[in-house]
Amino acid sequence: MTEEAAELLARARKALETAHAYTAAVADAAASRAYYAAFYAASAWLADRQESYSKHSAVEAAVHRDLVRPGHLPAELGAHYSWLSALRNTDDYGVKQHVSAEEANTATRRAKLIVEAIAGLIDSHA
Repeated sequence: MTEEAAELLARARKALETAHAYTAAVADAAASRAYYAAFYAASAWLADRQESYSKHSAVEAAVHRDLVRPGHLPAELGAHYSWLSALRNTDDYGVKQHVSAEEANTATRRAKLIVEAIAGLIDSHA
């Protein structure tokens, strides 16, 4: 595992811990942290292959193109990643829309699945 990938994976795990801690009190922030956990994990996988993208949409496209389509991740996890991205947009850009506590719980669970799966892929690649 590259040093950059290890650092990004550590950030993913920290974001996941923060999402879990925020879930009951601040659902919007928990959803955002859950998304970032998945984003950092995907970025770690890309960094381990000497790739990086500056746009969130490019990382999401890479998740589907390079992880889901070839079968490295189940399609369900690709759908979870896209759902987390949409939920983050609600948190970041929604004026009257907010993330519910239930959605925040779901986001944290889904992000954990993604982080664990990608960490496993990185470990098996080492």
